This record gives sequence, C-alpha cells and structure tokens, in this order.
Amino acid sequence: MNDSTSDQLLSFISSSTCSFLAVKTASELLNECGYKKLGENEKWELIPGGRYYVTRNQSAIIAFNIPESISSLSFMISASHSDSPCFKVKHSPETDASGYTKINVEAYGGMLRSTWLDRPLSASGRVTYTEGNKVVSKLIDLKKPLFMIPSVAIHMNRNANENASYNLATDMQPITGTSSAKGSLMKLISESIGIAENDIIGHELFLYPVDNGTVWGANDEFISSPRLDDLQCAYASLRALTESKTADAVAVAYVSDNEEVGSGTKQGADSTFLYDTLSRINVCFGNDENGLRQALASSFMVSADNAHAVHPNHPEYADGSHRPVMNGGIVIKHASSQTYTTDAVSSAIFTALCKKADVPLQHFVNRSDMRGGSTLGNISGTHVSINTVDIGLPQLAMHSSYETAGVKDTDYLISALKMLFTSSVNMTADGEYEIK
Repeated sequence: MNDSTSDQLLSFISSSTCSFLAVKTASELLNECGYKKLGENEKWELIPGGRYYVTRNQSAIIAFNIPESISSLSFMISASHSDSPCFKVKHSPETDASGYTKINVEAYGGMLRSTWLDRPLSASGRVTYTEGNKVVSKLIDLKKPLFMIPSVAIHMNRNANENASYNLATDMQPITGTSSAKGSLMKLISESIGIAENDIIGHELFLYPVDNGTVWGANDEFISSPRLDDLQCAYASLRALTESKTADAVAVAYVSDNEEVGSGTKQGADSTFLYDTLSRINVCFGNDENGLRQALASSFMVSADNAHAVHPNHPEYADGSHRPVMNGGIVIKHASSQTYTTDAVSSAIFTALCKKADVPLQHFVNRSDMRGGSTLGNISGTHVSINTVDIGLPQLAMHSSYETAGVKDTDYLISALKMLFTSSVNMTADGEYEIK
C-alpha cells in the first residue's frame, strides 16, 4: 500500500469510530466526489451518468454510478460492513462499585476480550431527543479518553496467564472515575451536543480504543489499527467506486451494518435495503419486475469481509494447503457449508477480473475439523440472488481491539474493484457468462 493509501485508510478508520460515524465519513467522501444524496422517503429521478448514494438508519450506505447509456441493465456490486466487535453502553450507563464509577456495558459481536483490557477508551454513536413533535437523532464522538477496563494484577490472580477467561459482567466493565464521577457521562454527552440532559430520550453508544493506527515493521510492511475488519474493505470499495468511470453496468458499493451480530436488522445484509435500492434503480429506467429479474441474472457481487492470514506462532490453525499471507493478495474464501457463498462460477468470474487487473489471489478454506465464521454474502443472497464471491484481505488478530494487515493488500482490492465496477457479466446460458 502506498503512503497515500495508507494515510487515507487510517484517516478513514480514525473518523469511523462506530457504524454511524463510518457512514458519516463515507457520506463526506462521496459528497466531495460529487455524489448526490437520495432519501428513501423521496421520489428518485436518476439520470444517465449520475452518481448517487442513499443511507438507512444512518449506519448503512449504498452508493452507485449510473452508466451514460443503458442497453441492458445489470449491476456490479461490492458488499462490506460498517460495524466491528466492541462494547455497547447500556441504557442506564453508570453504576457504583467500591469507590469507582463503572460504565455498564454489554458485548457487541464476538470480540477477543483480553485485547480490550488496559486501553484508554472513548465512546461514539448517536443520541435521540425531541424537537416539538419530531424525534431527532444526532451523531456524537466524545473522542476524549474516558474509560479503562483494568486487569487484575498477577499478584492477586496467580493463574492469569493460564487459560484465562473473562466474564463480561464481572471482568469487562470499564471505570470512568471515582465515585465523584457519577453522572458525568450523560452530562458530557448533553454538553457536547448542546441538548439539555433531561431532553435526551435514548442513545446508542459504543466504546472504541483511542489508539491511532500505524504502519510498522522492518520494511513498513504491516498496518495495524482498530476496526480493520471490515473498514479496510469498506474504504477500498468506496475509493474504487469514486475513482471508476461509468461503464455498461450500474456500479454499486454497499456497506451494511450489524454483520457482527447476524445482520438481522433493517440496515443489515438480511434486510431489503439492497433489493429496495436495486429495484428503485430498475424502475427509474422504465423496467418492470421481469426486467429486474433479467438484470440480476447478469449481475455479480463481491462480498468483501476480511480473511485470516496464517498465524506465525500457530500455523497449525490453518488448513495445510490454504495458508494466505499478508501482502500476498486478495483471498477467495470457500466453504462446503456455504457460510461463504463462493462457488466455481463466482470464483472463476472474480479470478478473471483480478487477472485483468493484475491482482494476485490466494485461497482460504477452514481446517476440516474447525468451524469458521460467516459473512454477509450468503445472507444478502436470500434477498438478492445473484452470483457472489466471498473474498477478504488477509489479517492477523481478527476481532481484536487492534488488528493487523498487509500494507499492499488495500491497493490490490482497490484495483480489483475498479475492474469490477468498469466491467459487466452477461449471462448467456445457465452456468455460462461473458465478461466484458
């Protein structure tokens, strides 16, 4: 990854401290590139060559480029997600504990818990309040280091280094001060958004590490940061879209929310958001439902959600013949259980696109005796059934509060997605596709 890409990625991640702020940062990037914001509650009027985006719940976003001319509608789509494992602040946030003020939190997603200990944390999200007869949402990022989850000293827990486990209710509750700090969090929130504390109705606040991302290593080969999974892919997809010229197909960058907790929300991959958007694009160009089905048959999606690199200290966790390395290129992910949606056709199409873009590829399959994760690809496919490949950028310490990836791989994905967005896939028969 060149210095410009490295700096821009880390800047994007630094501003995207939760899914709400990720979509805000993405929207600002799109605005700077001349994209027009659409509302789901508005009538859409799209023009050839137009560039647009739409958000849902302030935490999911779809951006798209319309071709200059459309003879046969189809879509070339990238999909990623805006959320990362973290701690969510409960409705009543503060409790007293042995002379301290603790923040009452619950886990969001499957995190590596130990990595959250002894780190300065802040909070971001959104707050709701009323203005007359309206309910209004306001995004917030407190930025200041406010919280810490302290470890128990080795002198008090002699077995701390032996098969340690961490109970969410007892071991992972952060402190924000002594007893005198009681009430400070909501006061700080109200002051930061200029709203009386009593007017605040609700909040969705998420803790995040304040550590800055960095490029490191003897040859500056690695990049480490919070939230690489999956903001590295989200950033690459938006960057590729904004730098791509319009082509024969509608180019779509889709960033959903709540992948880390199953995607089952109105803004998640298991919602109608993608289908609704594609359907409305289809209608704007005079096509009926039959036309949409034809368009989807000649469409293609890249589900981009980071992948596991082989671990230097534990290579035994990787499958013997599938061991992706950082800076080795994009990883195509396979699973017979279809937790990854890749099949022979979608893998071949993506391989052809990467070959045209001169982008290296690797392959990942879980060890046969180990269960892997899942991605948004097959979930999204229950609503928009198109050929989809699951891919990711290789990384270490996935779901840690501070993850590591290769500096070259973001540029590889940007190049591959540029090729995706400027190509088309025409279905000539079931199982046969022409790539242009």
